[in-house]
Amino acid sequence: EVQLVESGGGLVQAGGSLRLSCAASGFTFDDYAIGWFRQAPGKEREGVSCISSSDGNTYYADSVKGRFTISSDKVKNTVYLQMNSLKPEDTAVYYCAVGCSEGGDYWGQGTQVTVSS
Repeated sequence: EVQLVESGGGLVQAGGSLRLSCAASGFTFDDYAIGWFRQAPGKEREGVSCISSSDGNTYYADSVKGRFTISSDKVKNTVYLQMNSLKPEDTAVYYCAVGCSEGGDYWGQGTQVTVSS
């Protein structure tokens, strides 16, 4: 059974940092990319970042470039999203998913990130 479990969300002041984790199981980690997405209240879900577990290629949305860093640990089957210089507009529920597109079949339950001004 494919499982994705996010953790690391919380409340932080603007300018602060958080590190999200996405622990994956039930599939061959190296065969798939893992993506981070977010959905703010009243807004559509958007892609934030993605990493290919096999070759380490990464993607970042323009809104987070230079502030967020995605990485993966093949031993722990975990993908991380280091978020620095957080802004109130980064407030959202963050999800990880198998693949880089929003049409994927496997998603985590989400973790809330709230950035106060």
